[in-house]
Amino acid sequence: MSAPGQRPPLLTVREALDVLLAASRPVPDVDTIPTLAANGRVLAADQLATIDVPSADNTQMDGYAVRFADCTSGQATLRVTQRIPAGHVGHELEPGTAARIFTGALIPPGADAVVMQEQCEAVGDSVTIHHAPRDGEWIRRKGEDIGNGGVILTAGSRLRSQELGLAASVGLATLPVHRRLRVAVFFTGDELTMPGDVAASDLKPGAIYNSNRFTLRGLLENFGCEITDFGIVPDTLDATRATLRDAAREHDLIITSGGVSVGEEDHIKPAVEAEGRLSMWQIAVKPGKPLAFGEVRRAEGTAFFIGLPGNPVSSFVTFLLFVRPFLLRLQGVRGPVEPQGYMVRADFDLPKGDRRNEFLRARMNAAGGLELFPNQGSGVLTSTVWGDGLIDNPPDKAIAAGDLVRFIPFAELQH
Repeated sequence: MSAPGQRPPLLTVREALDVLLAASRPVPDVDTIPTLAANGRVLAADQLATIDVPSADNTQMDGYAVRFADCTSGQATLRVTQRIPAGHVGHELEPGTAARIFTGALIPPGADAVVMQEQCEAVGDSVTIHHAPRDGEWIRRKGEDIGNGGVILTAGSRLRSQELGLAASVGLATLPVHRRLRVAVFFTGDELTMPGDVAASDLKPGAIYNSNRFTLRGLLENFGCEITDFGIVPDTLDATRATLRDAAREHDLIITSGGVSVGEEDHIKPAVEAEGRLSMWQIAVKPGKPLAFGEVRRAEGTAFFIGLPGNPVSSFVTFLLFVRPFLLRLQGVRGPVEPQGYMVRADFDLPKGDRRNEFLRARMNAAGGLELFPNQGSGVLTSTVWGDGLIDNPPDKAIAAGDLVRFIPFAELQH
């Protein structure tokens, strides 16, 4: 407990994530869509196999189907009595004979092994098998991949190309998925202008281009969100409140950038408190200490609200660390939503750590170690383009060259 008049202590990264994930609730609406259109969507119900895969014993190789008992000598010559391409059915294989067979073709009755063609020598209507196969060699058994009636995909899975292929392999032409998230975004700051509206040579003193609009929209598109962009909102309490009300009506989540500090021109906090409530305000993270989380009222229920810092690197990093896992939970993902980190050797020195949990922009070098971008400022957006990911450096921790540090690649954070 903080003393009267004192600010409460900053939340740790772990505490802030716990607040967000505890509050999350998946969107309840479900769409049934073609499997071909389901990439990146989140499955809403378990999916069962309706057939065995493979549906029958078949060959993994081009070669010859044989009775392995006919080939124990390792130099057996057999009469070739049939040819079985994929998609065709052979007849029973008699003792002392072989069937020319091609990858994926069904094993004929009586055959119990396949010998790859590289171990065979065909002459006329006979073949010499220069190999003693074992029982079942190069045969894919019926149902060895998928058994009829088994769960092949579980609810809460985020569908990737391989999941779509698996669904198609058992004949699932459509899949039930959680509907796309509806996300509203807007940006505060009278200093902001859009590229194309004003030439760089004509920017007024103090004016800056609104890079966060492009970064955040790109990130939301990566997660398949339906985005409504309310643009740049004037730096007034009334304008901020009015935009929050408009955004709450049709959206699951509102994300803002800028205006979350405690200055006289920072209107997000009082606006959200007037239109709803705040559950979280500041986090012991660098970059990105001012990050707000709460809800905005609407006619029925509420819309979630997350206010990101205005500095471009702070906005980018806090989205990856906090908004990303929250989005995944809202989309219906049930498994782990926090990114995988890897222990990697630091090829630099950091003589003094920050008092906050710092996320440092770094990249892998040719020797398999990490290099640190020389300027870790929260406005240095070039560091996010130069880098491969973030080093999760605990509070007050110095780093010496050769130390192992936790590295989170951007590839783990942007999908």
